[in-house]
Amino acid sequence: MFTPAWLCNVMNNHLDREWFGRENVFNTENADHTWTVTEGKIVFPPQKRRKVPLWQRYVDSRRLEITCGEAPYLVSRYDASTGELILPLKRRIGQLDRKLRIVNENTETYADWAKWALRAYESCYGYEYQGDSLLIARVNLLLTFLDYYRERWGEEPDAKLLAVIAERIAWNLWQMDGLKDTVPLGKPYAPVEEISLFDIPEHEGQASMPVALPCRIKNWRRQKYTCFRALKT
Repeated sequence: MFTPAWLCNVMNNHLDREWFGRENVFNTENADHTWTVTEGKIVFPPQKRRKVPLWQRYVDSRRLEITCGEAPYLVSRYDASTGELILPLKRRIGQLDRKLRIVNENTETYADWAKWALRAYESCYGYEYQGDSLLIARVNLLLTFLDYYRERWGEEPDAKLLAVIAERIAWNLWQMDGLKDTVPLGKPYAPVEEISLFDIPEHEGQASMPVALPCRIKNWRRQKYTCFRALKT
């Protein structure tokens, strides 16, 4: 089952309502499951004695799509339920799409745009059990970068920049068993067994048993790797 774009939009709008403290920041939801794009530059709340501009804080705010599949909550190149492309880019409703719109509206030079587009990618995470779905999700994030780059600069990005973006995508979208926070197909779940008083349990440290490898992610701001499980405790 694929999540329709309108439902992704509803949930992402809820997140932005909490962040901005108001309704209809990026678009207005319609009764027929469509949406009307908010025109003009996105307005941020009044800033009180903060050194970092709010638009930069928004771009850096971390997002995680659990069991992401094709990552429709992060990027919305197409409606996952119909396959229909979503154009123009302002109509896209993914969390990363919104960050890239903010980057477009608040940067003027190529260097600033590239810097904050990269930071937008560094702040978006997702995990998926199925390897084929994960591959599609990664492709969607990479093609999304190409879409925004071409629209802003009217040309193709160089191979070096694409390699950097691809590295971020490879780290931030990873394959994981969400119930165990480990690499899939490692150590199997322990079967539920009833033993009697005279049963001898098997030794758990047998060399033939697969190892459950915990998944790691990277904090790009601190250039530090951490176990995903540790973030939940």
